[in-house]
Order: sequence, then C-alpha cells, then structure tokens
Amino acid sequence: MSVRTMKRPSNTRRSKSDDILPEYDFSRAEPNKYASRYAAGSAVVVLDPDVAAVFPSSGEANEALRALAAIIRKRTNRRTSSRS
Repeated sequence: MSVRTMKRPSNTRRSKSDDILPEYDFSRAEPNKYASRYAAGSAVVVLDPDVAAVFPSSGEANEALRALAAIIRKRTNRRTSSRS
C-alpha cells in the first residue's frame, strides 16, 4: 500500500477564483477538534471500511498497531543479531 500526498506545486499562484465568495457563510463554523492532535505529530491514516469495522475506536486501532510494531521490531532484532 502506498501513501500519497497531494501538494500544490510551489510555482503556481492562487487565482482570483480560489478566493472565498461572499455568499459562503462560515458564521456557525466550529474549530476542528482534531487540529491540536494533528499538529502534535499525529499521522492521519484512512482505513478501508472492512478494516475500520474491526476497530471501534482510534485507541483500539493504536493498541493493535503497537502490538504489531512490537512483533516486527522483535523479528527484525532477531534477524540482525543472528547475522552477527
């Protein structure tokens, strides 16, 4: 699975059509409740629906990924130490 990041090329300039039009009403907009977590170094990952159905919360998904990461680290350490 590959990770794609979409960025605007640095050599492009914003056109007048990118501006917010006066008919847009943001008066009832609320701050993004996840912004501070994202700014703190969290990675946003989009799960396929079948995978997301297994994890009812981000905490459970993180717990499962930490367990998997520990297994991967353990296996990697065994391989590198057996080659020495």
